[in-house]
Amino acid sequence: MAAAAAASSLATQVSGLRREVLSRESAPPTALFLRSVHSRLRLPSIRRPHRGVVAMAGTGKFFVGGNWKCNGTKDSITKLVADLNDAKLENDVDIVVAPPYIYADQVKQSLTDRIEISAQNCWVGKGGAFTGEISAEQLIDIGCKWVILGHSERRHIIGEDDQFIGKKAAFALSQNLKVIACIGEKLEEREAGKTFDVCFQQMKAFADSISNWMDVVIAYEPVWAIGTGKVATPQQAQEVHAALRDWLKKNVSAEVASFTRIIYGGSVNGSNCSELAKQEDIDGFLVGGASLKGPEFAIIVNSVTSKKVAA
Repeated sequence: MAAAAAASSLATQVSGLRREVLSRESAPPTALFLRSVHSRLRLPSIRRPHRGVVAMAGTGKFFVGGNWKCNGTKDSITKLVADLNDAKLENDVDIVVAPPYIYADQVKQSLTDRIEISAQNCWVGKGGAFTGEISAEQLIDIGCKWVILGHSERRHIIGEDDQFIGKKAAFALSQNLKVIACIGEKLEEREAGKTFDVCFQQMKAFADSISNWMDVVIAYEPVWAIGTGKVATPQQAQEVHAALRDWLKKNVSAEVASFTRIIYGGSVNGSNCSELAKQEDIDGFLVGGASLKGPEFAIIVNSVTSKKVAA
């Protein structure tokens, strides 16, 4: 009876979802990529439970990254850097920002050493005749320590596949460039109960290419929450993070599962970060729009205090 009641409840949630169907002929690529999410949409938890998963808090240092994406001018970035330099930031947090390539050196020269620099993407191998690309060696040369790879906007707008992204990660690591490895499901995949299948497939592509996990941070970013204002509930995020850590334990090693930081991204802001940070398997954040506001980004960085309280 309990199972039937649960199934009935879930069916009610799903039938109540209101979705806006975009025409492939008329919608721009970005709209096709993100899929409009109605402001009152209530997303279901994953239908197929991941049996045997027990939360096991990671041992890695809290990590917060700011992905500035294709935003900013020399003047606005000068102001943002000044705000970050003035911010009071908790000490026990690794902080990284990813400006657009053309401003990376400007940021590197003016930003406090407390915050490291990341690129938003890099090429799959050594530099050469690859118009428009940036090589890992070039990023290291200007002082970048990190690179974001596998972001959903690269996967679903540019068309990068799992294997290509895995090879990028392997080459970046071979050049001593640390990797923020992004994974995450689209709305229709979550609704179909495929969240774990999608995320584990993306994880496998990284695992097949990576031998040293010490310089890797996993960023779980559900596509339906990126730039939509719709954030996963703390429970939804924790559910996936715990499953990802369990996957690492079973498919890589218990040691890697323990020290690898699994961070959450998707409409994280100063208002919701504290509750998310309290979750046992959320080791930090990858922040989009809110990272363009220095004071708000500082609030997100300092949400590590909520993690301490929860512990």
